[in-house]
Amino acid sequence: MAPSANGQTVGRRLPVESAFTRVEDARHRLPRLFGRRDLVVLGLGVMIGSGIFSISGNQAAKVAGPAVIVSFVIAAIVCVLAAACYAELSSTIPVSGSAYTFSYVTFGEMWAWLVGWALVLELVTAAAIVARVWSAYFLATLDGFGVTLPTSVAKFFGPDAQVNLVAPALLLILTAMVVTGTKLSARVLTIVVIAKVAVIILVVVVGAAHISMDNYHPFVPMARAAPATASPTLLGWILDSSFGSFGMMGIFTAASSIVFAYIGFDLIATASEDARSPRKTVPQGMLLGVGAVTILYIAMAVVLVGMRPYGQLGGSAPVSEALSAVGVGWAANVVNLGALLALMTVVMVVLIAQSRVLFNMGRDGLLPKSLGRVSRVYSSPARAAAAAGFAALLLTLYPKVLELEELLVIGALFCFAFCAVGVLTLRRSEPNLERGFRVPMVPLIPLLSLASTVWLMLNLKTSTWTKFGVWMVIGIAIYGLYGRWHSRLANEDSWDFDIGDTDPGTGGLQAVQHQPDIRSNELRAIRTPPEQQQKPTRGKHMRN
Repeated sequence: MAPSANGQTVGRRLPVESAFTRVEDARHRLPRLFGRRDLVVLGLGVMIGSGIFSISGNQAAKVAGPAVIVSFVIAAIVCVLAAACYAELSSTIPVSGSAYTFSYVTFGEMWAWLVGWALVLELVTAAAIVARVWSAYFLATLDGFGVTLPTSVAKFFGPDAQVNLVAPALLLILTAMVVTGTKLSARVLTIVVIAKVAVIILVVVVGAAHISMDNYHPFVPMARAAPATASPTLLGWILDSSFGSFGMMGIFTAASSIVFAYIGFDLIATASEDARSPRKTVPQGMLLGVGAVTILYIAMAVVLVGMRPYGQLGGSAPVSEALSAVGVGWAANVVNLGALLALMTVVMVVLIAQSRVLFNMGRDGLLPKSLGRVSRVYSSPARAAAAAGFAALLLTLYPKVLELEELLVIGALFCFAFCAVGVLTLRRSEPNLERGFRVPMVPLIPLLSLASTVWLMLNLKTSTWTKFGVWMVIGIAIYGLYGRWHSRLANEDSWDFDIGDTDPGTGGLQAVQHQPDIRSNELRAIRTPPEQQQKPTRGKHMRN
């Protein structure tokens, strides 16, 4: 028996019609600003960041050696499989909130809360970490152009500084841009993404001329034992074995961290309510973005490892240091400037995504309702955006925030796993729902996505799992004390509606009424009778 929507049970599910009508008929809805190109730019804005400018070098130097190229391929395969699952769900339920909303409809409120709580962890950690890394490239860029700061000032600029002043300042500026509206953010984002893609292409072309084949040998360095003080991976703990670094296991360990570089395609789903024709444009933007960034990342990894011995790639700015080492100092300055732009857009998109997640959770009552309001002045979820920026600012003040990198990876992988299972579950429970994109070879692709995601999670450190466990326990406590009792589904009859909000007294739980307004079909639960369904032709999974 299905859980009651209004019952006080943690298993209550959000009816799929309600997920749509709460948006379509509500006063607190987001303006539709993004087309397919804008969504691709949004994805590239967050995916092309610290992964391409720092993670590749550090993972090569400390974990995988030249085989970090294979690690990038493995991470890309995992993310392509996950992106296919996200694409189907986002084309079926094109509502902001991404994996949180998918889980609310598919699994129920309690699981949706856990997924949303993991998304909050992923996004706030990403914004705080990338802001710190940005401060390192800011310092390197000043040095490259001959501007040397006094030691008394420079100590506040470094990524490991006890008191970092640059990262909070960056977060304040970008939060202000996100609060004042997505339209301005989108314009700035487009210009910056074009610039940083041009920088990456320049690096690949210039660096390719300085590749030494000797730097690729040995391609897979011999495995090394982990230091006695190092935290083992969860897989190593389960098998009572320490895999250390390098060797074959080093490739998979590096891939688990490199997933951080690809995180961003999932954030496109959080912009579904900002998108025009989201059933088509969101899946297209997601898959095109993953494909483009995969090509750029692998090309950059091949060139970077070929320019310099892998043991020398562990600096704070590996790409610019490698270019300087081969005598192309001018290109190093360009890279530092490109990295500043790249990392800035990462923070901006992450803040946009975080604001959408908090906005949706507030609109559902699991967080304070004030977060689920659209500003009449800026036509944006200003309060949610301000809360997202403030949380990231507080975290970036923590001196050891860079050590929390795997936390955002495990948060993202947790959501990937739920989306893989969600595709299978929704195919069974709602087989007639219109899907703008269908994952091919079901159930094989979702099962492969689930298996690869779990494998990468097992290769994360036990210390990361411990922190993640503590975070989820805190989340369960908040849900038990607040979210469960203030949930909109649990309080449909007493919900405090604004004038013009969604279906007073039912919260949008009534059946969708067919209306002559064609535009309103953008967010409708469309069901195709079984006798009218057609099997997709081979290779054509995108539907209009």
